[in-house]
Amino acid sequence: MKYYHLLLLFLLGACKEMPGKKETAATSEMATRKATPPATPTVQIDSSITIDYIMGKFDPVTHPDFVLVNPPHSDGNKRYLHKATWAAFQKMYNAAKKDGVTLQIRSATRNFEAQKGIWEAKWTGERLVEEGENLAKTTPDPKERALKILRWSSMPSSSRHHWGTDIDINAFENSYFEKGKGLKEYTWLVANGPTFGFCQPYTPKGPERPHGYNEEKWHWSYIPLAKKLSDQAKLRLNDHMIRGFKGAEAAKSIGVVEKFVLGINKDCL
Repeated sequence: MKYYHLLLLFLLGACKEMPGKKETAATSEMATRKATPPATPTVQIDSSITIDYIMGKFDPVTHPDFVLVNPPHSDGNKRYLHKATWAAFQKMYNAAKKDGVTLQIRSATRNFEAQKGIWEAKWTGERLVEEGENLAKTTPDPKERALKILRWSSMPSSSRHHWGTDIDINAFENSYFEKGKGLKEYTWLVANGPTFGFCQPYTPKGPERPHGYNEEKWHWSYIPLAKKLSDQAKLRLNDHMIRGFKGAEAAKSIGVVEKFVLGINKDCL
């Protein structure tokens, strides 16, 4: 009996040390680790980027980071860009030239005051919108009127053109880029723009981009700099801050920051 009792104790001890038991525990521990999602990285506030800069409340003519864009790169009007964007554009311009494509900047930096002039001209009817519509006469509701302008033009304080990162190239009509010379230019930009850091922020609207401005095949953004600024805008800009011009009261009800400032092609975010 004593022999059998000792054998039973030995077998029970051995069961406790069976490899299967250790493997099960280890597997369980690994499964727990895998089930725990990794921490989501957070964007930190960049103190070198001021909120006034994000909102276009500065003069690019005197800003130390901005340079004048001269012909043949521009259409002859005084255009300013952030120096990083300008350096990248020159490289893209030269590469396009070698392929028989000419890229000309038709619009560049527009600060708060410049954007205010465009916005208020459309708001008051001084400047007609699509199909010759005078919004001051046809659209009395502030939100509805603002949304009509927002098909193509930004509210002051919310434009990517404030940043010196965004340019309009060659024409202002999508139809120009759909055939002939314009199609060749657009095809080249789509294929080669990313190589130089440029992305089209306003692609066709749909499931991937349900909000924001209409498609603009002419509008290209220098992403290495613009992404930093859009990240900061997401953190620090809100609809209450968009004010100081006619129709600004509509910003909150529309959700301008979320739907327009951030409502861009995901490849550009």
